[in-house]
Amino acid sequence: MAEARGKSAASEQRPVTALRGVGAQLAERLLRLGVAQVQDLLFVLPVRYDDRTTLRKIGELSPGMRALVQGEIQLTEVAYRRRRQLLTRLSDGSGFLTLRFFHFSQMQQNGLARGTLLRCFGEIRRGPQGLEIVHPEYRRIAAASEAVEETLTPLYPLTEGVTQGRLRALITQALAELDAAGVHDWLPGEVTENLALPSLRDALRYVHRPPRDAKLAELSAGRHPAQRRLAFEELLAHQSSLRLLKRAAKTDPASALADEQGLEARLLASLPFPLTGAQARALAEVDADLCAERPMVRLVQGDVGCGKTVVAALAAARAAGSGAQAALMAPTELLAEQHARNFRAWFEPLGLPVALLSGTQPARTRRSALEAVASGEVRLAVGTHALFQEGIAFSNLALVIVDEQHRFGVQQRLRLQEKGRAQGRFAHQLIMTATPIPRTLAMTAYADLDVSVIDALPPGRTPVQTVVVPEQRRDEVVARVAQACRSGRQVYWVCPLIEESEELRSQAAEETAAVLAEALPEVRVGLVHGRLSSAKKDEAMLTFQAGRVQLLVATTVIEVGVDVANATLMVIENAERMGLAQLHQLRGRVGRGAAASTCVLLYRAPLSHLARQRLQVMRRTNDGFEIARRDLELRGPGELLGTRQTGLAQLRVADLMRDADLLPRVQAAAEVLLARYPDTIAALSARWIAGGEQYGRVG
Repeated sequence: MAEARGKSAASEQRPVTALRGVGAQLAERLLRLGVAQVQDLLFVLPVRYDDRTTLRKIGELSPGMRALVQGEIQLTEVAYRRRRQLLTRLSDGSGFLTLRFFHFSQMQQNGLARGTLLRCFGEIRRGPQGLEIVHPEYRRIAAASEAVEETLTPLYPLTEGVTQGRLRALITQALAELDAAGVHDWLPGEVTENLALPSLRDALRYVHRPPRDAKLAELSAGRHPAQRRLAFEELLAHQSSLRLLKRAAKTDPASALADEQGLEARLLASLPFPLTGAQARALAEVDADLCAERPMVRLVQGDVGCGKTVVAALAAARAAGSGAQAALMAPTELLAEQHARNFRAWFEPLGLPVALLSGTQPARTRRSALEAVASGEVRLAVGTHALFQEGIAFSNLALVIVDEQHRFGVQQRLRLQEKGRAQGRFAHQLIMTATPIPRTLAMTAYADLDVSVIDALPPGRTPVQTVVVPEQRRDEVVARVAQACRSGRQVYWVCPLIEESEELRSQAAEETAAVLAEALPEVRVGLVHGRLSSAKKDEAMLTFQAGRVQLLVATTVIEVGVDVANATLMVIENAERMGLAQLHQLRGRVGRGAAASTCVLLYRAPLSHLARQRLQVMRRTNDGFEIARRDLELRGPGELLGTRQTGLAQLRVADLMRDADLLPRVQAAAEVLLARYPDTIAALSARWIAGGEQYGRVG
């Protein structure tokens, strides 16, 4: 046993460059997936599976299927229809299928010569010349009788420069080492004995190579016992690490913010509106924390438009009134500028300047702001992740406010907190999120935080009307867009979430933008998607915000974005494929002004029972907490929903809502680890959490 454990440990500590075909460049790319050592590959887990164990006849195919087909190439040609594309016509005797490529090389074109036998896989779509697959995975075969896959094919999360094929090959090498040396199971026997789940080794082998008779629906739903074993360990890593952080924070010193200058009361009196009861309750909880000599680590959770920013501003006023500094950090330059405008409107009448710190400022402006913050002349700073950078110094940072917490994560908050440690005291932290989740889940997702809930909207806000429309009525929706633009309003059009691949999502957005621009020649159309640089995304959003673009075609990167009060219509394609939480976040981009707003959910039939229920929930309510509750109820097999779409936590296999029944056992196991196996927590953190070493040193 000791010998096997030694072999396992040695294998786990081997750098990924020890594997065949991994040089320095590939190792650097793999690092973006959290892969530094051989064992890390085992924990890059599939996001879904394809069944490539059965060949389908082309004549049996129908739109929406994901199928493995093979045939002989009849024709390959380059066509020019709105954009250059490569078309390959495939036949197997039962019918014809078109393979369409928008990105291709001369070498690729030459390899798709007439008469070549090809085996390919992808989603079947209806095209201009019949059924087609856009950018299929394919390979040339020597004979039609060549064997098919013995196991289901995993699809992994990718990063730039690492293909599915390359990643699968590396994971195959790591699995061979798993068979030879095993993997270290950090969970003590008293935790695993009553789980009735497979061992870690068996679970890993199953999820990477499910047999051909595996239940695809169960795997797609994340409910297979192998996935449950990994989900349990991942949730335990997060829970115990966060609990350790919270325990450590209780022993750290912080400055009590008494607000001797009374700035909080003065700001409150100057507001043109009264706080809602929910805002006042949250503010009282924040104030009580800020008056203590232990660092506050509090989450303010509330729906879009509930007034979290006002509560944050009042907390910042208390810090400034205590002679200290407050810093607000936003996930994008655009949001930082928006917060800076709000803070200036509130604070400058009180004689308090606000500094904006961002990566794109002119050098002189930035240098001046840095000096003012470092000297303490400016007590309120707003910025992006630039606030992390080593070159930025604060005079007396006592309060850190983080907007949209899930865009940063615990590691970044820890680094920012260090900025307030220069005087031997830790900064208080106030975190805001517009992702409402049920309280029981919040206790797990935010185990290192105290939670305040703002569960009411300010009076006078007009609810967004939501309508559900089938794809066949698309022309009517386009006409509605034209009407809105003619009346001086602006529109978002969110593109379908069909593939995990960011490249294909971006491609779908580009095609949709081109089609809409052609259909609406009088409308100025903009485009924003995930493959654009941050600067290009910000530029596209700023252009839209300024009104120079009337219709913005986007992928879900606009889920958390700036206020555009003039945007009153949102169209979401393939709404049936999105989770309730994400649909609600997207809908929150409209209805930001006084004008009545509408959200159109376009769906493609046939609808599953669960998809129909979800769309009905969106139509009936605008309450984010009610939507979160219904989301928890409506979890079902085959639905790719969950925390990856709500932004709760960057989980690889677990889903807080789907796996809610595991949480009581996770919390009990965390108590055991904290009490008797604290060293195990660091090892689990390193395995499951990016930057996990920062948790390990908190003990």
